[in-house]
Amino acid sequence: MRNDNSPPPPESGSSISTDRPWFTRRSTLVVGVAALAPAALAGWVLAQVFAGSGPDGQARPTPLPASHSALSPGQRDAKPGSTPSESASTSPGAGTSSPAAAPAPAKGPLTGRTVVVDPGHNTGNFKHTDEIDQQVDIGTNRKECDTTGTTTNSGYMEAEFTMDVSTRLRTALEAQGAKVVLTHETGDRAWGPCITERARIGNEAKADAVVSVHADGVSAGNRGFHIILPATVKSGSADTAKIVDPSRELGERIAGNFARTTGSAPANYLGSGTGLVVRDDLGGLNLSTQPKVFIECGNMRDAKDAAQLTSPEWRQKAAQGIADGIVGFLGG
Repeated sequence: MRNDNSPPPPESGSSISTDRPWFTRRSTLVVGVAALAPAALAGWVLAQVFAGSGPDGQARPTPLPASHSALSPGQRDAKPGSTPSESASTSPGAGTSSPAAAPAPAKGPLTGRTVVVDPGHNTGNFKHTDEIDQQVDIGTNRKECDTTGTTTNSGYMEAEFTMDVSTRLRTALEAQGAKVVLTHETGDRAWGPCITERARIGNEAKADAVVSVHADGVSAGNRGFHIILPATVKSGSADTAKIVDPSRELGERIAGNFARTTGSAPANYLGSGTGLVVRDDLGGLNLSTQPKVFIECGNMRDAKDAAQLTSPEWRQKAAQGIADGIVGFLGG
């Protein structure tokens, strides 16, 4: 094949010297320069793209645009003028690159309803006895702001149990479309809140239902769950007249579903086997303006009940039973 850098063939009748040392050296030089020129040009272009010159003559990197690192490989490799969506669709193996939208709130029978869940006590109360012992007005009398709650014989705190069941209950209710408010969360406060604040949270949320989750701490042999309902109270800042009837309906719904879901029987030591007890000495009920009940899910001091209360599987059933009762009460 003819080399484009080689001299043209001699024309007819021309005379060319056979002594060619100068031409050979010149031809070799031309070939070398021609070979080096594209590489040098390419190097210069790359240097201009990726480096600049500072005031001191030192080369310095040209920073990439801030948005570059946020782009997908397909978008970074896109041809000039193409849109991000075009780049994503034409790059090998590319999928959709749009950010995932926030999940829409669940819709269900409780859509538009608000439920307040009150995890009884606080694990920090044991270290803040002075604070929780301060007296507060519950309408009928004055009593301590909060208590430590009980424990199993092995030391599992009632406050640990109530928070676990309450967060499971929130998940179950949100799946039915409810807006759920907890009176406190794990670690959000060192102690409390006081029973007056717990009642106020439900009132200010205008809750359609309020459930305070507990476990009892009576002597061994006493087993089962019970629901505490508000008595008719009108004294000082307490007036339960409007919530007594709906609270009883809420309690009955929870009792039936709780027994069915957990397999636990109503308490054998109070309530005459109904699992329902009325009290007027609990500030959380006296000060409530919204339908509200307490549930004592079992007796932590009884070995058989404690075995259930310390079981995550049973606690899930407990939460579901309470949730089903609330759904039934609210007409879901």
